[in-house]
Amino acid sequence: MNKRVYTTMLELTHNPLYAKLLRSFVSSRASSLLIPGFIKTFQVDMTDYLEDPGSYRSLQQFFSRRTLEGSRPVTMLEKTIASPVDGVLTACGSLSGDGSFEVKGVRHSAATLLAVTGAAERYQNGSFAVFYLSPKEYHRIHAASAGRVLRRWAAGEYSEPVNDMAFLLGRTPLADNYRLMTEMEGEAGRYITAKIGALNVNSITPSSLQESFEKGDEMAAFGFGSSVVLLYERPDVKWKKEAGTFVRQGEAVAVEGQR
Repeated sequence: MNKRVYTTMLELTHNPLYAKLLRSFVSSRASSLLIPGFIKTFQVDMTDYLEDPGSYRSLQQFFSRRTLEGSRPVTMLEKTIASPVDGVLTACGSLSGDGSFEVKGVRHSAATLLAVTGAAERYQNGSFAVFYLSPKEYHRIHAASAGRVLRRWAAGEYSEPVNDMAFLLGRTPLADNYRLMTEMEGEAGRYITAKIGALNVNSITPSSLQESFEKGDEMAAFGFGSSVVLLYERPDVKWKKEAGTFVRQGEAVAVEGQR
């Protein structure tokens, strides 16, 4: 498959009618018939989840399933940053002086990601992490650090995949896909949680519009697998996990440096 064929296939999925039909189907009761096959195909471990697989009324509802209380303990060690999701820590480190970061050999621009003039300036030379959620993972997003919400905004319209093929042949999906941003400020300084939509469905639903969050509080839910990008203004965040490591929501993934 060359880049032109791949791009053509993606553009077909950008058809508004196709996207509308797909969203309608995955939210329908009929789509629930696909859940048993999905669980088997992706080997989803249902032991941590609140409800029996037969209780979900649609595929969309299944994707945003809730976990049992206590199954995702949140690190409360001082100055720790918690994983916002279950997923693979795809990349982490320091943003460059121009506010860009690299994921699987592809440079992404924080300015393009945030899509608001001036929003990326204070994050230049800051810290970043990218978390990838496969279709089988827990799909709710939580606050990585405590803080008060400064602003929320959306960018993008359509989405391409965020898997390995996208990075090899596509554009810069983490900075171009449909996405919702939440900027907060707290003891860890100012940081942004960018919730990146996946191919076709683009379902990202805020769980709460409260004005502040404690570490581990639920913020939003994905309809299908995608990614979360964390941007911290502070340059002294020390990431404790290596790229490629699977982490669970609430697990300590970084430590703040000294002010």
